Amino acid sequence: MPNAPKTPARQIRIGEDWDDLDDAAKAMGTTRAAVIRELIRWYMRKPGGKLPERPASGPWSVDKEPPLEG
Repeated sequence: MPNAPKTPARQIRIGEDWDDLDDAAKAMGTTRAAVIRELIRWYMRKPGGKLPERPASGPWSVDKEPPLEG
């Protein structure tokens, strides 16, 4: 099958930050998926896992949803 992804698609729920993450990732010349993969590797302390570099403040830095309670 041509253009078959190498990994299965996963499903998670993310609020309005999803579109902002896309804009911020593009500003850094990368993708949401690449940022998330880096965060996961860092979180699990995988060899070579490191926090991805963050973009400078931008429109994505402003909260559009009320903070979560809990």
